[in-house]
Amino acid sequence: MDGPRHVIALGDTHCGHVAGLTPPKWQYRQESDDVYLKHFGEMQHTMWAWYANVCKSMQPVDVLIVNGDCIDGRGEASGGTELITTDRREQALMAAECIREMHAKKVFMIYGTPYHTGKEEDWEAVVASEVGAEKIGAHEWIDVAGLVFDAKHFVSGSIIPHGRHTAISRDKLWNELWSIRGGQPRADVFLRSHVHYFNYAGESGSLMVILPCLQAWSKYGAKKHAGLINVGLVEFSVTAKDDYTWRPHLLDVAAFAPQPVKA
Repeated sequence: MDGPRHVIALGDTHCGHVAGLTPPKWQYRQESDDVYLKHFGEMQHTMWAWYANVCKSMQPVDVLIVNGDCIDGRGEASGGTELITTDRREQALMAAECIREMHAKKVFMIYGTPYHTGKEEDWEAVVASEVGAEKIGAHEWIDVAGLVFDAKHFVSGSIIPHGRHTAISRDKLWNELWSIRGGQPRADVFLRSHVHYFNYAGESGSLMVILPCLQAWSKYGAKKHAGLINVGLVEFSVTAKDDYTWRPHLLDVAAFAPQPVKA
């Protein structure tokens, strides 16, 4: 192997949602007279411009891990009112465009939540086919130069800031117990998504990372959740099992913040 392997991990693009990662072809017009369309058009443009720039700056990418919820689905929780399109096939094409933008040599994918990606079918399998993914599964172990990534979409969330690393640390302990019994490979780096915030924990020989999302605020989130969200992805440079570096790339979401309504 010549030099370190470059690995990118991302998740929760929620393509098809107005605040999800949206390639230019599907973006709302920023110059629209409709305040709603203009607001989300600007948001879509900002997020995509940032993402495209990050993708370009990271080349070459050896491995891309796409950790679930590529599409937003039918949007039942908001009556479909926050969707660019309800056509999940088209949402899958959006997600494929997002993945291709990374120009990764190898793509590995993880299934997201059935609410978003299909209860009777797996629309992310369509995305995997479109991009020629090496594999898609519910829980995968990916060996990069001897460093084993344990990738799964779901992780429990926390309503307290100092509890956000607890669930993924528990997953790490379960992996140790499974591996002792021969039921799972022993992992070094744990990747989880779903909760839309970035968090991490670690100790000698292991790292646990909750990946940021690639979706801004939604109506559902505003109604039900109070915690911070983070928009971004995570980069790894892997030379060997005990020789790697990593860093998050986070978008400053201050530009998306709502303004007070004057009475």
